Amino acid sequence: MRAERRTVRRKAASSAARRTRALAVLAVCAGLLAGCASMPDDGSVDQVTSSHRAEADSQVRVYSVSPQKGETPTQIVRGFLEATTSDEATFPTAREYLTRKMARDWDPFESTTVLSDGPSSHKAPRRRAVAARDGFSVEVSGTRMAQVDGKHAYSPTKGDYSEVFHLTKVGGEWRIDQMPDGLVLGESDFQRIYRPVNTYYYARLGPDAESITDGQNVLVADPVYLRRRINPVTETVSALLQGPSGWLDPVVRSSFPRGTRLAPKQRLSLDDSGVLRVRLNARGATARPRQCVRMAAQLLYAVQDQASAKVSRVELRGPKNRGICAQTREQLAPYQPGRLNGSAQRAYFIDGQHRVASFQRKGEPQRPVGGPLGSGHVEMGAVAVNRIESEGAAVSRGRRALYVAALEGTTSNTLDDPVLTSRAKSENDRLTAPSWDGLGDLWIADRDPRHPRLLRLRGGKEKPDEVRVPDLDKDERIESLRISSDGVRIALRVRGGNGRTSLQLGRVVHKGTVDEPRVTVEQLRPVAAQLEDVAAASWAGGSRLVVVGRESGSVQQLQYMETDGSVSDQPTLPGINDVTGVAASEDESKPLLADSEDGIVRLPPDANWKMLTETGSAPAYPG
Repeated sequence: MRAERRTVRRKAASSAARRTRALAVLAVCAGLLAGCASMPDDGSVDQVTSSHRAEADSQVRVYSVSPQKGETPTQIVRGFLEATTSDEATFPTAREYLTRKMARDWDPFESTTVLSDGPSSHKAPRRRAVAARDGFSVEVSGTRMAQVDGKHAYSPTKGDYSEVFHLTKVGGEWRIDQMPDGLVLGESDFQRIYRPVNTYYYARLGPDAESITDGQNVLVADPVYLRRRINPVTETVSALLQGPSGWLDPVVRSSFPRGTRLAPKQRLSLDDSGVLRVRLNARGATARPRQCVRMAAQLLYAVQDQASAKVSRVELRGPKNRGICAQTREQLAPYQPGRLNGSAQRAYFIDGQHRVASFQRKGEPQRPVGGPLGSGHVEMGAVAVNRIESEGAAVSRGRRALYVAALEGTTSNTLDDPVLTSRAKSENDRLTAPSWDGLGDLWIADRDPRHPRLLRLRGGKEKPDEVRVPDLDKDERIESLRISSDGVRIALRVRGGNGRTSLQLGRVVHKGTVDEPRVTVEQLRPVAAQLEDVAAASWAGGSRLVVVGRESGSVQQLQYMETDGSVSDQPTLPGINDVTGVAASEDESKPLLADSEDGIVRLPPDANWKMLTETGSAPAYPG
C-alpha cells in the first residue's frame, strides 16, 4: 500500500518550504515525449474542449508527504493541510498526522471550505486555545469564499474562517487529536481538485405539467462539485443517489426509491461498448419497471457529463445481480435535458426601424418577421420568442405596452390590443423585456415604483397573474429576468436601495390546481456575488448563465457562471466595450450574441466578436 501511494519522504523536516506536495512530473514528461515522438505532420485541427483539458490534466498526479521526526505543532498542521490536497481517495497520508482515534473519527467528506488565499496556521491565542491538560493549539484561518456541503453542493459564503486544531504528543511526536470534520482548501487547490458535474432530477411542475406532453419527465440540472481524478463515474452516481441539493430539492424529485445506494465495493466505468452497469442495494431493487426507466435516464445523463465516451446503454441490477431494467440511449432520448428549450432556428432582434426582425441562416439577409410584430405599425423596444418559434412577445419602444402575436402565417399586420400596460411615468420604470419558459408561459416584470410586480401570462395571452417573490425587500425591484426552459428556475437582475444591480436566482414553485395554478419565486440566492454591478444575463446551458458586469474598480467583463454561484470552467470570453444586453441559448451549440455600443455582435466558437448589424438592438434567442 505504501508503495502504491508513493509517499515522498523529505531529508530535512525543519524547512517549511520543503513541505510542498510532490508532483508526479514523470508521468507528464513521459506523455509529452510520447506526444512529440508521434507528432502528425498532417490531419485536421480539433477544438480542445474542457473535457479534453480535464483528460490531459488527469495525467498530473499530486502526492502527499508523511510527517517527519521532530516537527513542531505548526509544521504538523501545515503538513496535514497540504496532504489533504493530494490525489488520494481516502487521505491515508493525511491521517498519519492525526492520533489513531482522530484518524478513525475524522470525516473529510462532511464539507469543504474554500478560502480565497488558502489557509494559514499559527499558534492559537490563549483565549482561543483548546482546554486540555497537555498539548498545543494551532489556529487555522483565512478568508472564506464558499462552502461545499455533504451533498457536494457549492454555495458562496463570504466571511472570516477560523478554527483551532489541538495537538498532543504520541511516542514523542506531535499529532492532531482535535479538529473539525471536512476539508479546508485554497481556491486554486479547489479548482485543481474539483470539477462541476450536473446531476439530473425531474421538475415538480404541479398542475402546469399538464400544459405539455410528458410534463412529468422534464429533467433539471443540479450542479455538484466532485473530485476530478477519484472514481469519477462512481462518485457521480453516488452523488445522484444522495438526492438533489437543498436549494433545488423543493422543486424537483428523484425517481430512485428513498434510501437507494450503490451495492458495496463497486467501481463504475463504461465498458468498451459504452454500457454502464450499476448494481443497487435492496431499496433500489424495489423500483417498478416504469420507475426504473426514469432512473436509467437520470443515470445516463449524469454519467455522460463525466464519461469521456458516449454512454450507449444503462443496465440496472439489484442484489444477487438480479436485473431491474435496461435502456439504450435511443430509448431514453425523450428524457434528454433541455428538451423544452426547443431547437432555435433563428435569433431575433429589434431592427433600425424598431420592428421585430430575425437573423436568418448563414448567408441569408436579416429581415422583419412576417407577422404584425414586424409590420412597424407599433415601434418596439424588446422582444422574446416562444420556444417553438410560433409567437413573439414584444414591448413597445417606450416600454409601456406588451404585445403578443404570431410570427408568421397571418394575413393581417394589425396588432391586437396590448395584453399588459404599465402606468409608470418614466420609461425606465415600465416593463422589462419578457421571457418564455418551455411550458408556453410568458414572464415579465412591471417596474412601476408605485406597484412593482413580477407577472406570468399562462399561454402567453391569459390575464397576467402576479407572482409573489417573498425575498425581495421593499427597496428592491426586478430590472430584468430570464426564465429557464424547465420552468422551475428564474434569473432576476435586482436593483437594491443602494442603486447597484445584482443577479439573483430564484426557484419557481408550482402549486394549486389545473383550473387555478399558483406560482411563487422563492429562496433568491446570488449567482455572481463578486460582481458589484450586473448589466445583463442570459441562460447559456442547463446549469449555466452568461453574465455581464463589473467588479469593484474593474472594467466590464463577460463570464460564465454556474447556477450555484461558482465561476464556470468554460474558457474566458474575449472582452467587448459597453455591453448593454446579452443573448445565449440553453442549447450550448448556439453562438453568443451581445448588444454593444457599436451594434449587435456575434461570438463564433474559437474566434473574436464579429459584427452582425450596426443598427439593431436587443438580440434574443427563443426563450
